[in-house]
Amino acid sequence: MKIVESLIEEISTLFNEYSINEEIDFKISHIQSFDYQINNLVKYQKNKKIDEIVDKINVLLAQHNVVEDFEITKNYFINIRINLDSCEKFLSNIKDNLLTSEPKKILIDYGGPNIGKPLHVGHLRSLNIGRSLKELNKTVGHKVTTDIHLGDWGMPIAQIIAFCEKENIDIKTITAEKLIDIYPKASTLYSDSEDFQNLAKEKNKELNNQEKIVMEQWSLLKKISIESITETLNVLNHDFDLWLGESDVNELIEPMIKSLKKEGKLQIDDNALVSTQDEDPKILIAKSDGSYLYLTTDLATIIDRLNNNDFDIALYVVDSRQKLHFNQLFKTVEYFDFPKRDYQHIDFGTINNMEGKPFKTREGGTEKLISLYNQTFEYIQNINKDLDENTIHKLSNTVLTYSDLLTNRKTDYKFNLKKFTNISGKTGIYVQYAQVRAKKIILNSKFEQDSNKLFISNTSERNLVIGLLNLELILNQSIKYSEPHHLANYLYEISNLFNIFYQEENILNLNDEASKKSKLILINYFLKISELVFKCLGIETVEEM
Repeated sequence: MKIVESLIEEISTLFNEYSINEEIDFKISHIQSFDYQINNLVKYQKNKKIDEIVDKINVLLAQHNVVEDFEITKNYFINIRINLDSCEKFLSNIKDNLLTSEPKKILIDYGGPNIGKPLHVGHLRSLNIGRSLKELNKTVGHKVTTDIHLGDWGMPIAQIIAFCEKENIDIKTITAEKLIDIYPKASTLYSDSEDFQNLAKEKNKELNNQEKIVMEQWSLLKKISIESITETLNVLNHDFDLWLGESDVNELIEPMIKSLKKEGKLQIDDNALVSTQDEDPKILIAKSDGSYLYLTTDLATIIDRLNNNDFDIALYVVDSRQKLHFNQLFKTVEYFDFPKRDYQHIDFGTINNMEGKPFKTREGGTEKLISLYNQTFEYIQNINKDLDENTIHKLSNTVLTYSDLLTNRKTDYKFNLKKFTNISGKTGIYVQYAQVRAKKIILNSKFEQDSNKLFISNTSERNLVIGLLNLELILNQSIKYSEPHHLANYLYEISNLFNIFYQEENILNLNDEASKKSKLILINYFLKISELVFKCLGIETVEEM
């Protein structure tokens, strides 16, 4: 049983009768005596049938079992106060009540590391947003498949192989740390030396031809890289269903191109292969030297996914700088008449240092993600010396995740370790502390939920109940727009409401057993819902602080 959604559906049906075919503008109210506000009718004040619409809304809301009170203002704002009996039915079976009636198959492509490189700070947002979208969609019943989608082919790999040959480095002896050092040297040399460029191009040709020796070298480099990437991901509590990459679709590219040529979708233009669609600039499929582009590989990847992991929706969690690429990809998919699916680019801004610049090491290189984790771990350890290592580990990941997801994904933000580890304010530490406080009350009370009814005795309790009810609205909003920041902010809001409620009286020492039991029921609802939200954000909760 849903509360908000059922109300929205009924009002939407009524509006549709009068050709008001638009999304219901259903918002949390800031008017003290009401919980929600609907603003759709404001712009229809001059509608000839506005009085008739209002009359029908009056009847609907007056008879609705989840509505305790309502008003329609002279400006046609609809204010609604919820019946708390309905709330308890929703809260007591929250997981089932959040399930969608129309489950979808969703594929989420995120992370996207390149082999030969470590995971760096730039990967943090893709990892956090992608994981949260996975958990959000799973929570409401969608079937989710995740793919880290490795950059494991092409010229960057050829450069590493060429560098090792030039420097007489046996690839069989390379460690992950050595590989991290080799990649930037190879990249720099490629820019500076024509001879090295030619060598790298030759290795890339051998790679594309899948010649035995270079394929063995490639396989070793990939193995070393994946081991290093996996080690970091394990520390940061990330996992994936699929570890596919560019190399997995090599065999699909030529048949795809052959088929598209036959359909008249491709043509030769200045010795290059381009799409015949009307786009400026033209969509390049193969360069004049025969090499393929990221777009070509992405097209083949879609074919592979349709064949092996069919989906309704594909989410690409990739930074905003790739907006043009994905616009071109989705237009090309449509033009090539691939099976109809909902393709979305979930773009995001950058995480920067306190000067507003990208994270760099003292040597000027890109800061490794594991280094940022280690800095956070050491900082928390120094200010909380009584905590065990597992708790510090979880709090470190909380800081790296919560502070990231709290910001609208499209916005850049500065990573402020001191601010993000503060126990007060809108921080991961604050919401974890509220969770720990609730756990301790439930544990010390030896609480067991039975048939005892929740009853509301003051404003702080009611505010907390309505705050918990708002999960339905916030969760739907987060999923619809693929924006976890709504949920991260919501977690702070209900944690704050819980703390206000908690501070009003010593619950464990109450003499009135019925009142005490009711308050414990409410705390238990807060605990279950906040735990669910933590999971949706990809954050493990702690037991003590």
